[in-house]
Amino acid sequence: MQYFAQAATPGGVEGIFGMLWPFILMFAVFYFLLIRPQQKKQKQRNMMLSNLKKGDKITTIGGLHGTILEMTDDTVVLRVNDVTKLTFDRSAISNVISSGSTEEK
Repeated sequence: MQYFAQAATPGGVEGIFGMLWPFILMFAVFYFLLIRPQQKKQKQRNMMLSNLKKGDKITTIGGLHGTILEMTDDTVVLRVNDVTKLTFDRSAISNVISSGSTEEK
């Protein structure tokens, strides 16, 4: 029987990094395609919610259109028509249609 010495395989640091490259690349792709755009959207939404003021015409996430009459830190009172006033959480506001003045009509 003959025994052959096995050649030393390159291991250590090079082997670990070689195995980790696909995972690092996958994380980078996820970050730039999923995480970063979502963070930008959330930042824009928070800015929109913090810039709300009386008289703004808005749309809620349920599709209700109204004008802001009163605001607190957590809630918003909307005028839907001449008679109806509804209270919503501030987080229920989807977007601002038009920015109004501070005067009520």
